[in-house]
Amino acid sequence: MAEGRRRERRRSPLLWAAVAAFILVVDASFVEDLDDSFKENRKDDIWLVDFYAPWCGHCKKLEPVWNEVGKEMGSTGSPVKVGKMDATSYSSIASEFGVRGYPTIKLLKGDLAYNYRGPRTKDDIVEFANRVAGPIIRPLPSQQMFEHVQKRHRVFFLYIGGESPLKEKYIEVASELIVYTYFFSASEEILPEYVTLPEMPAVIVFKDGTYFVYDEYEDGDLSSWISKERFQGYLNVDGFTLYELGDTGKLVAIAIIDDKNTSVEHIRLKSIMQDVAKNYRDHFHRSFQFGHMDGNEYMNSLLMDDLKIPTIVVLNTSNQQYFLPHKPIESTEDMVQFINEILEGTAEAHGGDGILQRIKRIIYDAKSTVGSVFKSSPLLGCFLFGLPLGVISIMCYGICMADSDGRLDEVDASKKESTGRELTDEGTEEEQEEENSENRLEFPGGEEEQKTIFEKKKD
Repeated sequence: MAEGRRRERRRSPLLWAAVAAFILVVDASFVEDLDDSFKENRKDDIWLVDFYAPWCGHCKKLEPVWNEVGKEMGSTGSPVKVGKMDATSYSSIASEFGVRGYPTIKLLKGDLAYNYRGPRTKDDIVEFANRVAGPIIRPLPSQQMFEHVQKRHRVFFLYIGGESPLKEKYIEVASELIVYTYFFSASEEILPEYVTLPEMPAVIVFKDGTYFVYDEYEDGDLSSWISKERFQGYLNVDGFTLYELGDTGKLVAIAIIDDKNTSVEHIRLKSIMQDVAKNYRDHFHRSFQFGHMDGNEYMNSLLMDDLKIPTIVVLNTSNQQYFLPHKPIESTEDMVQFINEILEGTAEAHGGDGILQRIKRIIYDAKSTVGSVFKSSPLLGCFLFGLPLGVISIMCYGICMADSDGRLDEVDASKKESTGRELTDEGTEEEQEEENSENRLEFPGGEEEQKTIFEKKKD
């Protein structure tokens, strides 16, 4: 009996491993591996494609999520086919679709290609695919359908009226921004009684439990207005959201807090930001987006600053400038005063995109990269950075030694040259004989005259 239980325990891990492998195979079966024939065969269908590189860590992280996306789309009978393509093996096709990094997710619909830039979760990707694959403008035939849409979507846009230049513009903008939000059209009869329109036709955005009507004179271009209004008034901000908010041109007021911290200070700052977003919308919504961020790590790396939490920062995503309150924000009135100081230009701005900030960014990124490598793998860091430094040191040592040897050779050569000159000055025996002979030639008969004088002295 005991032996049987032990065998059962040994078999259990293997059984679960086999089940997990089977599930992965089943999920992966809904995702088609694409090759160079995809270019010619794709136009009859709508495709959701992951362009990846085999060595890319982010691509490997996305793979199980992508298998879940394929299973979801296949099991629900969606007309969207899910595939993946090795962009390194089929680089020409990837380049034609504008793939510049990995992974890149695109929905291909006829001659159009829509990029996905949202969070890489199954639900977000599936919603993107279903939204873009359907009609650009979806009709709402009844009030019941309107109520269903309102419950399902936190933000959506609605055109009310017949044919008009505004509707043409609405369709044009929707075809571009369908990747972000939903667009509907309806007659005035389907609207609930609480919705009142100043004129017809009209474009309305429903969000935050209420609605806002587009005003061409106050809100400007329709495309710009929709880009700004496609977000809720208050957001849980992360890296993806902050990147998308850059397209709105708004300043982003963020409470940097710890979501797990239930202290009064953290809760108070979040409540203040929510209060300003809701009750001061008419004053600030054209210039500000409000929200909170969990933790300060991302913001510190973005601003190259050490922000202590909880705190508040207002970020200009267009030029990387940011503003910090000069005094603690204790109430909604303090936050409103801080925002007004920014609008009036009296608040001190930090950061920016000037030359000094760019140099600082290069240094900061280099330090961060080196630090992260050494932190994650000290041995790898020593190898990556120690080896090049060692090679450079050896090269510098060799160059210096070569220079010193060269200088010694020059000294030896100069000594030999000077010694040769000394020997030449003293002259060899042949040169001395020649010199004596020349002297004799200069005074011919000099020897006989000396003999004659000597003999005369002797006599």
